[in-house]
Amino acid sequence: MVAEWTDKDERQYEHIKEQQQKSGKKTDKAEEIAARTVNKQRREEGRTPRKTTQGTGNPNSSLESRTLQELYNRASQLNIKGRSKMSKSELVTAIRNN
Repeated sequence: MVAEWTDKDERQYEHIKEQQQKSGKKTDKAEEIAARTVNKQRREEGRTPRKTTQGTGNPNSSLESRTLQELYNRASQLNIKGRSKMSKSELVTAIRNN
């Protein structure tokens, strides 16, 4: 059974959302950032069914700073052949060349 968001999760979400709005983010973007942050923490604590993200990482960050799983997910979106056997640096190169 997967636990729903706790009261602490809800408070953290609201706090992050408010901080993002104060820094100039629109409500939709602030809500997305807050939810992703809370869900990432829940995933890392083992409180979600998936142990890995299906995301592709922050699009504003460099490819090198993303995890192997995030790069793999992005390569999958781009339908890059042979991605399952690629190293992190090979995935970065393949994504850039696509």
